[in-house]
Amino acid sequence: MSPRTSLLLLLGTALAAGCGAAPSTSGVPLALDVMIDRAVLDELGAFQVVVLPDGQSRRCGELQRTCLNQHVKPDEALVLEDSNGKEARALRFPAGLDRDGAQELAVDIPVGRDYVVIIEALSRTNPPRFLGSSCNYLETVSSTRNDPLIAAPISLVAVECDPTFAP
Repeated sequence: MSPRTSLLLLLGTALAAGCGAAPSTSGVPLALDVMIDRAVLDELGAFQVVVLPDGQSRRCGELQRTCLNQHVKPDEALVLEDSNGKEARALRFPAGLDRDGAQELAVDIPVGRDYVVIIEALSRTNPPRFLGSSCNYLETVSSTRNDPLIAAPISLVAVECDPTFAP
């Protein structure tokens, strides 16, 4: 298995979807801050994280229109690992926002270059519904320290699709 590094995801809510801040150069582990529209907060059940190679060749606008699984084959996604050692091409994390609207998630991703990080907001229903997504270009993941990645806001769309990503 290739060397991996931790990607710390910080998820936050706001009254309306806002703009992500510019990337910082502080040299801390990768961090991600996502804005969620308060209107869907009661429906929010989980976040699904997927990382794709060849990031610059991908169009975020297209990837965000519907469930990611409608745009890419499962084997295109990188294998990720959560803090409990679970490996998958799409990791799901239950929504557990604190009172300030933040949530921290840890994801190990392979060291490399030119990735796109997709975070899908999923409903509580079974099967889950797609509530929207955030698409973020990630130039480099190093085996040492990484600059934080501040995520684009989650784009809310009215699309009926099951975001379940095959293993």
